[in-house]
Amino acid sequence: MRSEREKHPRPFSRARVVSDYIKFTCERAATEITPFDGLAELNAYRCKLLQLGLLGADANGIGFGNLSIRDGATKNFYVTGSATGGKLELTLADCARVMAYDFQKNWLRYEGSAIPSSESLTHVAVYESVAKAGSVIHCHDSKLWAALLNKAPTSSKAVDYGTPEMACEVRRLFNVTDVQNRKILVMAGHEGGIVAFGKDLEEAFAVLMRERKGRS
Repeated sequence: MRSEREKHPRPFSRARVVSDYIKFTCERAATEITPFDGLAELNAYRCKLLQLGLLGADANGIGFGNLSIRDGATKNFYVTGSATGGKLELTLADCARVMAYDFQKNWLRYEGSAIPSSESLTHVAVYESVAKAGSVIHCHDSKLWAALLNKAPTSSKAVDYGTPEMACEVRRLFNVTDVQNRKILVMAGHEGGIVAFGKDLEEAFAVLMRERKGRS
């Protein structure tokens, strides 16, 4: 005989996740995610970004930078968890799988024990805008940011990171700039914030290195 818990499956865990860093409401659909093939690749490129100082944690221990990998041909994606910037290597428990979202409601649903990165809605906007995008990197590079500001596709300075407005700004840039071909954008209202994307992490990382080399 099934237990009462089995008869009545546990509902989604609804959490109002709004702070200085996480600004969306989210629902956890499951506490675990199944292993995904891209975890080793994610860690490999994350390590490169850590070594370059483009991802990590600041002097106050606040993490910055995040990566994601699309889940096959779906609109779902795996993203590094919030507050994981200072870790040298991520485990499955440090990632989340985003599986539903609503820009207007500033809401998303995910699987995993980690809360999705604060920039998850920005990643969504890229995946929605570019069907062939398989990976997104959000990093911090103050020198490159200053060099590319208003020269590469640039979001409005009035728009803050991690907000529905930023996601809408990203989608706007795909309509009015060459960001789809250039594969990089600057977040004017988020000092140092840069987003690059590609068919995989190798291409997204190569885009960053190309821009850094061109501005050195």
